Amino acid sequence: MATLTQTTTRLTDSIKEIGQRYVGDADLPLGGYAGTLAIYAALVATLTATARATGREAPRDLPVKDAVLMAVATHKLSRLLTKDPVTSPIRAPFASHEGVSGSAELADQPRGHGAEKTIGELVTCPFCAEVWVATTMTAGLIFLPRMTRLVMGTFAAIAGADILQYAHAWLEQKAG
Repeated sequence: MATLTQTTTRLTDSIKEIGQRYVGDADLPLGGYAGTLAIYAALVATLTATARATGREAPRDLPVKDAVLMAVATHKLSRLLTKDPVTSPIRAPFASHEGVSGSAELADQPRGHGAEKTIGELVTCPFCAEVWVATTMTAGLIFLPRMTRLVMGTFAAIAGADILQYAHAWLEQKAG
């Protein structure tokens, strides 16, 4: 019979081989991604356990108003966290500044390998950040619904104001 050490070694080697076949020559930090998935699952499990322990129940459904507010607010907050110049200190330890990517947005790129690159991808990619932002807002609707709706409304208003800024600039350009 194989010892526990031999079995563990074979399993580890098998996982590494599968990972290598999957990524090929690409620089994908699968270990970092697996760690991120584990942290996310633990966060959701902790939120669920805390909700149960404190007698809070998840709503049976998400009203359309909340879904729309959450979608717009998630979009805006994700872009703010991952692209805004003011939030660049959050990204600086894990990303390199590559220039400007649009009006009031920076083009930062993840750097490093493993966990550093994984975190860099989370803090520079609005699509990656959306999952975490939306999950936080969902938790907020369970634990602090009034405050969360206020925050979602605020970020939705900021997104609306952005649209008006672009419309204003476009109209000025057409007039000039």
